Amino acid sequence: MTEHYLESHRDTRRLLVDRSVCAGHGMCYSRSPEVVDCDDAGYPMILRDALGFDEHIAAAEEAVAVCPERALTLASS
Repeated sequence: MTEHYLESHRDTRRLLVDRSVCAGHGMCYSRSPEVVDCDDAGYPMILRDALGFDEHIAAAEEAVAVCPERALTLASS
């Protein structure tokens, strides 16, 4: 295994959406399309079940930060 592989996979997180709180603003998938997309009604769909790469975790953190309803959570696996 390479050092980069170990460094990139050191932490696995999950991005969760609380649909009862989400208002469908679209800021999360506009900011972080690599981890969040939208369904036909404009609500977020999480694209990656487990976030193991640093760049995906960073994108998920950005999505969480821009959500005005605080409907997104980044949880440890």
